[in-house]
Amino acid sequence: MNTRLQRLLTPVAALLALFGLQGCSTLDYYGHLAVGQAQLLQARQPIAQLLADPAVDPELKQRLALAQQARDFASAELGLPDNGSYRLYADIQRPYVVWNVFATPEFSLTPELHCFPIAGCVAYRGFYSQGRARGAAALLKQQGLDTYQAGIEAYSTLGWFDDPILNTMLRWSDERLVAVIFHELAHQQLYVADDTAFNESFASFVEQQGLRQWRTEQNLPAQDPQGEQQRAQFSALVLASRARLEQLYRSGLPAEQMRAGKQAEFARLRQHYAELREREWGGVGHYDGWINAPLNNAKLLPFGLYDQWVPAFAALFAQAGGVWTQFYPRVEALAQLPSAEREQALQQLSAQAQNLRR
Repeated sequence: MNTRLQRLLTPVAALLALFGLQGCSTLDYYGHLAVGQAQLLQARQPIAQLLADPAVDPELKQRLALAQQARDFASAELGLPDNGSYRLYADIQRPYVVWNVFATPEFSLTPELHCFPIAGCVAYRGFYSQGRARGAAALLKQQGLDTYQAGIEAYSTLGWFDDPILNTMLRWSDERLVAVIFHELAHQQLYVADDTAFNESFASFVEQQGLRQWRTEQNLPAQDPQGEQQRAQFSALVLASRARLEQLYRSGLPAEQMRAGKQAEFARLRQHYAELREREWGGVGHYDGWINAPLNNAKLLPFGLYDQWVPAFAALFAQAGGVWTQFYPRVEALAQLPSAEREQALQQLSAQAQNLRR
């Protein structure tokens, strides 16, 4: 291990040690996280230097220049943190930065939670190595759990480190790259431990509203409503399937009947998708790969988390007069509420948003 990597590992390892982590498997996992994060930090380069270097590929320069424009816009116009995050670049020489492993019981859509010192409890476990992710998923399968692995192109350290633009993010369109910068900075603006739906819905609203303002600023056309409609229709299709599965799992039927009913529901989901694809989308489906791969409970987990409370935050933004500096304190006040009260307040805001649309 080189000297620079050792220096980077020291604050990461010290942070983990503060929480008194015990057990060989736990120490091994957190050691893996510390090394992976340190290697990512080691790979960072200031974007300003890369833009000034004549040897850097012009296409890379163009994407990084766009990222810096969006980064400046995020703080100046959206009121997001003005720090060193996304002013650096790191090429980590792989297609994903981490692989997340989701798991559920065979007859439940309740995720196996994993609790972390900073992020709180979340519905997945992340790995910097795809091999480790596969190994973890295999062990969970041996325990009779449904599992799903997802490659992730970006994540936020919630302001603990200066997060870089990654090579994994540059595969996206210009708009998607800009959107993710807004989304991840929103997590640095505000994050509530143990409430994934709140955190992701808040970041998704900031991303969506931020993109509207970005398009106006850049004189870009409005987002293609057809693509947004397809995403909403597909999400609704999967959420309806989830609801039917939850009803099945509460039925108290014998295991064999529930197992058969589960597979019948996945067949039904595929059939409904095929009908939607032909009826509404002209025979072109952007989700064919997802729907045709093996389905299980764990694969359905991410649906709903990123969108559940977006209408509530939209209503709150309207109450704040569309002013970010007035919006964020209102979100902070929501975050301070006990979990049950916070959910009740979000439900009321969502109802207000629905009434406004009528």
